[in-house]
Amino acid sequence: MVDILSIKIKIGDREYPMKVKPEEEQRVRNAGKIINEKLRSYRDQFGIDDKEDLLAMVAFDSLIAKMKVESEVASIDSTTSGQLDQLENIIKTALS
Repeated sequence: MVDILSIKIKIGDREYPMKVKPEEEQRVRNAGKIINEKLRSYRDQFGIDDKEDLLAMVAFDSLIAKMKVESEVASIDSTTSGQLDQLENIIKTALS
């Protein structure tokens, strides 16, 4: 049986009840903290008080960061795959 924790995460001025696995609790809490920090930062930087606008900006910023990481990972995977192919060819040549 998998343990599930019931927690509440406050984002902006609202609390959101969530059910998470114990090993995911800290990650979820950290995500909530980061969102709130970004909300505060955008509010201070741009003088925006509308919660929906602030959340949209945070979502957009987060998606851009995710896309950048995915692109970097794909590039690293491609490079690593090429290097492994080269090593495989070297080993095959040495064994022939």
